[in-house]
Amino acid sequence: MFRSLRAAPVPVRSRADRDDSTSIRTPPTRAVALVTVAVTVVTVVLGTVAETAVLLIGLLVFLPAFASALCTPRQTALVSAWVSVVVIVPVALSTEQLADRVTLALFALGFGALAVYGSSLRITREGALVRLRSTAAAMQRQILRPLPLLTDDVLVDGVYEPVQQDKLVGGDIYDVAATPWGTRVLIGDVQGKGLPAIGMAIDVVGAFREAAHREPTVTALVDSLEAAVVRHNGYAEQRGEPERFVTAVVLGMDPGTETQLVTCGHIPPYLLHDGAVTAVGAGTEHAPLGLADLVDEPRTVSWFPFPAGATLLLCTDGLTEARSPAGTFYPLEARLAGHVDITAGRLTHALVDDVHAFTEGAQQDDLAVLAVRRSPHRIGSTSASAPLGTAPVV
Repeated sequence: MFRSLRAAPVPVRSRADRDDSTSIRTPPTRAVALVTVAVTVVTVVLGTVAETAVLLIGLLVFLPAFASALCTPRQTALVSAWVSVVVIVPVALSTEQLADRVTLALFALGFGALAVYGSSLRITREGALVRLRSTAAAMQRQILRPLPLLTDDVLVDGVYEPVQQDKLVGGDIYDVAATPWGTRVLIGDVQGKGLPAIGMAIDVVGAFREAAHREPTVTALVDSLEAAVVRHNGYAEQRGEPERFVTAVVLGMDPGTETQLVTCGHIPPYLLHDGAVTAVGAGTEHAPLGLADLVDEPRTVSWFPFPAGATLLLCTDGLTEARSPAGTFYPLEARLAGHVDITAGRLTHALVDDVHAFTEGAQQDDLAVLAVRRSPHRIGSTSASAPLGTAPVV
């Protein structure tokens, strides 16, 4: 049976939190005009009171320099023209030395022209940076699909926060695949940080997306991820880079209530149901991906009940190993006990807000938190081109 993966409608909070680093921000022209006039009035009044109006007005020649750092070339040109008029007219009517008057007028004109040129260069450089960041953002969003994600079986919502705020992707990974054998969910954490860790993350996510639709069993899927990590480490060794391992949880879910689980050195999922919080699969962990050759036991599947109405929480150690300023770890299981009856989206955002308050904003590692809920009804046979309806709140 064909299954489809769809992007659920983006919640209001996600729209409010969208990244604005791919746009050039400049103040509105009206605000620039008001500030320029206000500074001019203050300068003239102070100069009149101090009986040194011409001298203080000369300080206005530096105003375009400030405008060039914040405004567009057109706005900077307007400020420069205004300052030139305000400076040159009183200077021309002054009885000061002719050389002083001419020098001040030339300074006003010269500083204005340089400010416009500097603003133009800044906008050009910022435009190139914005285009580069836009391309990088588009590429990184293809690595990790925006949440929430909806399949015929489950709704997966969550929060992803790399520790480096200028990046959209870090060493934590996740993905959801709707396959002929049900929905497969991956969450993982690549050892280390930086670009090498992101390279490993790309390989593992790519292997998951390909193998999830090819391998009929979850264990075979995990073996494919293991092979991808080993290949990546082989290439890394040739480049003189250190080898890395990946901790991961892979889930397999179908219309039934039983769920398959393979834990590879990762934090076990937490099941929230009927007011209780239970760590599922505890004690059945296997070696992380990339380290299977170090143990003799093959990876096996654990089964656990995942009924409708329950929530399955998956996370990385950015949540469990977050520390307060006093050095205590974030008490995840205890905090989950107070959030057993809220929606998936509210659960993950509540946990992330809580851990930020717990650490007082000091994020130490990449953070990924996923909440999985059973779809409240079966969508039935769909096609890849089927329109997306309103996702239910579960």
